[in-house]
Amino acid sequence: MFEKAAMLFLYVETPLHAGSGTSLGIVDLPIQRERTTGYPIIQASGLKGCLREVAGNDVQKIKIVFGPDTQAASEHAGAVSVGDAKILLFPVRSLIGVFAWVTSQDVLARFKRDAEMAGLSVPWTPTGPTADDRALAASNVVASDNRVVLEEFAFTAEPKPDAQAIANWLAQNALPSGSEYDYWRQALPQRLVILPENAFRDFTQFSTEVISRIRLDDEKKTVARGALWSEEHLPSDTLLYATLFASKPRVREADLPDDWKQASDKVGEVLGFVKACIDGGRIQLGGDSTVGRGFVKVRVNV
Repeated sequence: MFEKAAMLFLYVETPLHAGSGTSLGIVDLPIQRERTTGYPIIQASGLKGCLREVAGNDVQKIKIVFGPDTQAASEHAGAVSVGDAKILLFPVRSLIGVFAWVTSQDVLARFKRDAEMAGLSVPWTPTGPTADDRALAASNVVASDNRVVLEEFAFTAEPKPDAQAIANWLAQNALPSGSEYDYWRQALPQRLVILPENAFRDFTQFSTEVISRIRLDDEKKTVARGALWSEEHLPSDTLLYATLFASKPRVREADLPDDWKQASDKVGEVLGFVKACIDGGRIQLGGDSTVGRGFVKVRVNV
């Protein structure tokens, strides 16, 4: 039984490819997506494995928190459960203001449900536009003549105080807290756009970044036979979130670290260990790590 929870926010700094394998579609290597909505995700198994990898050198605590290695998996389960990383904000090219962060009422409602399940107080109510040709704009930075133009699609802007309140909360509670993100925390309340749900889904499906990759023949310096492929990536400035749930360590008292044996709140020690390892730092998710893909800035709200 899980007793405590936290919310993990992931801000994408370089294009991120969390692959789902080969495809028969236009893109050879697509990203992972939810079956029902088509929204991008990072599956929990990959995210948990990455968190384990960057958790440091304390083998005893890593084994307790994340579970034993595969060869000894039957000994006990880990004390922390990691959820899928879900989409919260998606960057889209804008005719005015360069780009906008887009979301939808469906995404905001799912986030609020997950956040409150994780014990994070969310004081706003999810909202959305009144029609499919409208969008809620938090400010006029990405709107002109009461219109928001994203890629080649135009929406009638509906200024609404609720959108501004949502943007302000996300800027202060979801974006990274480091000083290097001061600009982005100021920009989010100016660039947030809440789209109709169908439009948001279409942008997340068709406005991702597709990168062509090749492998050269060492001698000819031309593309090797069969070595041209395309990969789909989440673009930089995407914001994702995942839930973290913690339970008491599933080991004997004698097997606990010395500094945990006397602790009255051992579940808090588990979450505190995870937070200390990754909060405010950077991790690398997905494939193509040797070409700089998948750097994300992490924030943990306990």
